[in-house]
Amino acid sequence: MIFKRKLYDEMLKWKQDSKGSTALLIKGARRVGKSTLAQTFAEQEYKSYVAIDFASCRMEIRELFDDVSDLDYLFMRMQVLLGIELHERDSVIVFDEVQYCPKARQAIKYLVADGRYDYIETGSLISIRQNVKGILIPSEEEEMILNPLDYEEFQWALGNKVSIPIMRKLFESNKGIGDAGARGEMRNLRLYMLVGGMPQAVRTYLETNNMEKVDKMKRSIINLYEKDFIKIDPSGNTSKMFMAIPSQLASNWSRYQIYSATDGGRPDRLREQVFDMQDSMVVNLAYHANDPNVGFALHRDGNRFKMFMADTGLFITLAFWDKKFTENIIYEKLLSDKLSADLGYVYENLVAQMLKANGHELYYYTWPSDTSNHLYEVDFLLSNGTKIVPIEVKSSGYKTHKSLDLFCEKFSSRVSKRYLIYTKDLRKEESITYLPVYMTQFL
Repeated sequence: MIFKRKLYDEMLKWKQDSKGSTALLIKGARRVGKSTLAQTFAEQEYKSYVAIDFASCRMEIRELFDDVSDLDYLFMRMQVLLGIELHERDSVIVFDEVQYCPKARQAIKYLVADGRYDYIETGSLISIRQNVKGILIPSEEEEMILNPLDYEEFQWALGNKVSIPIMRKLFESNKGIGDAGARGEMRNLRLYMLVGGMPQAVRTYLETNNMEKVDKMKRSIINLYEKDFIKIDPSGNTSKMFMAIPSQLASNWSRYQIYSATDGGRPDRLREQVFDMQDSMVVNLAYHANDPNVGFALHRDGNRFKMFMADTGLFITLAFWDKKFTENIIYEKLLSDKLSADLGYVYENLVAQMLKANGHELYYYTWPSDTSNHLYEVDFLLSNGTKIVPIEVKSSGYKTHKSLDLFCEKFSSRVSKRYLIYTKDLRKEESITYLPVYMTQFL
């Protein structure tokens, strides 16, 4: 079961434009579908291809890259060992999990210069960066990021190619679909929230239609991530920060409280562990913009951030980690929007995932009240030309937006559009657009 991915079209453009002048490195979290995408592309777009999985290949294949002074011999041995004929300018060589063979990655410089074949690499960014000691990093790499299936890709997997284009037209014309239609779209979106965009979880849902089995698959992925974090940080702090993401968001703090989630440690080491988590692409970080203006990165507070799961389906499972598995009844209540727990933090995680999938870096802003100890917060900030776009997220249909109003008053000269993302139909009242959460993908 192969899912259609938007990155495929970007890879096709790379092939057409590059014509072998660069290798393509596909980065992403583990189990996000990098290997499947690379091999599907290789099979469909080339006369033949070689796929080398450096996590499990034979030593004699790995040793081919110890000496790349004679590429004629290297390619001859590769074809003999793998039993595949390569065709000049019509074959691609896929280096899967390239982080496990640093010398193969270093060889990219010479392989690309040779020009006979195309090259696609896949790997986890954190492992790639940790396995570069003593090697020359090739400058001939073009990087692309593969995220979990976004909402439109999820709908494609379900066989629905109609709804999202209609929603996009309504968004562009600033029209709603009606309350009944919005309720239906929200139910579809909640299914995506529960299953998530990890290919194995989506496949399990399509094959079984059983949320308990989907949940077990998601738990296996979370366990894999947790083990990865233990490997890179035996102190356990990185793993603890990862597992604490739901509780940190549910606590509604204005930043991630590192010391409450860990056993403590040197501040510089804890920051390094946070960067490792970010490199893993398992999490998305939203940084505080100390001076909310275009060029957010210039005013980013590196020590003040919120941490989200890169996949909301995994986030849901992690939020109910206290049980051996999340029962179908909980999923049913979440799907029908009848679970009593305040799920504002779940919707915030979903919006973060959607914005990130659309190419946005994540920023937010908080400031104190003049009359009390209360902190006001705008959940997300986007840039729009020379102006900024503030976003407030609600987990319900309530249209209260005091923080958004005060922010727009405080920075009136900087603000263009403003959005309150909520669970009802699209509406425009005065200067605020009330945007259904399923339309976040169009921002």
